[in-house]
Amino acid sequence: MSFFKRLDAKRFRPTDLVSGAWNVREQHVAPALGLLAHAIELDHAVRRDSILTMARVSYDILGTLPIDEFEIDVSVIRPGRTIELVEARLSHAARAIVIARAWLLQTPDTSAISGTPVLAIPTPETLALWKPETLWRGGFVRSIEVRRSLLGVGRAVSWIRSEVPLVAGESVSPTARALGIIDIANGLAAREDVNEIAFPNIDLTVHFIRKLRGLWLGLDTTVSFGPSGIGLTHSIVHDQDGPIGVVSQSLTIRH
Repeated sequence: MSFFKRLDAKRFRPTDLVSGAWNVREQHVAPALGLLAHAIELDHAVRRDSILTMARVSYDILGTLPIDEFEIDVSVIRPGRTIELVEARLSHAARAIVIARAWLLQTPDTSAISGTPVLAIPTPETLALWKPETLWRGGFVRSIEVRRSLLGVGRAVSWIRSEVPLVAGESVSPTARALGIIDIANGLAAREDVNEIAFPNIDLTVHFIRKLRGLWLGLDTTVSFGPSGIGLTHSIVHDQDGPIGVVSQSLTIRH
């Protein structure tokens, strides 16, 4: 089973595997974020002979998404030979639910000067298996394999992966596949009892320094709650070859 089935060029139907952690009658937004990235990449490949690489993608989550058919529209905001800014809108019943904007950049060879001071994290096989369904509800969390080391309140190092196809019968890039599960970062190091305190993210932004390699996605996660109802989940993102970027999520904290 996949997360989504394509109905036509723009419309998709979710499966039960997308049911959400806060409300099982709604979609967990994670797979939809990956689907938006997939739509951007497909549109890009059709329009261009020279393919640019996704360096940053930012999602604004405008509301909850029911487990129902929806559509995605893609448009180019800033065209260019070496840089593009592309927008994808996910809508349900003519209402925008998620807006994604992605910067796509050329990729000249800079391997001679590449490097980062960010340290590697422990490998997946060294961390204990953690079942997110012991804390969270819904079909999505049950579709993710998680290996985690809980380092303290609001601190965890984790590796995540999923063998569930994003879209039935379609080839999906490692980037889109990773973006389809990365939103789970907000649930890997909960600061409070999730049955007492809600802290859904209203956005998600990822910056990459290179393309992901392999199935495993590593997350070195810190969760912070401010004193007036606003929080932040921030993770350094890794694959098994080292750091590849960062992801941040703004939280609205609710009693």
